Parts: sequence; structure tokens; C-alpha cells
Amino acid sequence: MLEIFGQIEAPEALNKFGTVEQGALGKLIDLVIRTLIVGAGIYALINLVLAGYAFISAGDDPKKVAGAWAKIWQTLLGLAVAAGSFVLAAIFGKLVFNDYMFLLKPKIPSL
Repeated sequence: MLEIFGQIEAPEALNKFGTVEQGALGKLIDLVIRTLIVGAGIYALINLVLAGYAFISAGDDPKKVAGAWAKIWQTLLGLAVAAGSFVLAAIFGKLVFNDYMFLLKPKIPSL
């Protein structure tokens, strides 16, 4: 049934990851995690700038000031959670697998 498709080649963009036997899945997961963390940092920066602008433009309105402070606090808390996830992953990796980078740089074995 599958012979009708012929030889299937990997897309050129995925060749830099190598094959599954060379740990391509672990590299892909690592890239996705790092991209998400960078995206969270950029989002937090934009959110802090907008919250700062809202705080400055709030004037004497206590509801606007409280809303801006809440947005700033929530953004900083989100950054702390994102950074803390790396710390916790390193601690759990050391405790369970005796390697700090075990969960941060996954190496998925293949058959």
C-alpha cells in the first residue's frame, strides 16, 4: 500500500536535526522549549512597557493605578514562574537522574 508514495525524504529545514537515532527528537523539543521561553520574555517586556504606560497615564484615578500595578505584578510573577521552571527542572534532573541538564537538554534514545 505505501509503495505508491515512493521514497519520502525529510524536508530540508529538518536535516539540521539529524535522524531519530542521532537524537533529533530531543533537539526539536529543546528548540521548542527555548522558543517558548524567548517568546514569554518578549511578551513580558511588551506587557511591562504597556503597564508602565498605563501607570503613567493613570493620573489621579485609583482604579487605573491599581489596574496598572496588577498588570505589572502579574507580569513579574509570570517571569518568575518561567525562570523558576528552569531551576526546578535542573534540581529534579540532579535529584532523579544525577545530571542537572537531563531535563533541560533531553536525549531521547531510539530503538
